[in-house]
Amino acid sequence: MTPAPAWRKSSHSSQDWECVEVSFASAEVAVRDSKAPASGTLRLTPAAWRTFLTTARRPG
Repeated sequence: MTPAPAWRKSSHSSQDWECVEVSFASAEVAVRDSKAPASGTLRLTPAAWRTFLTTARRPG
């Protein structure tokens, strides 16, 4: 039996804001909408997740 993913939100998030949650596993990073978790999950390789974060952090 596969354990359920441990989802977490950014410490910058508020309970009132819509945000994403992430779950880290050895072979993938899962991302979902915190307000609609049953709507689906985006699954990325760890390398793709690092690329996403690098791109998202770049100034304007």
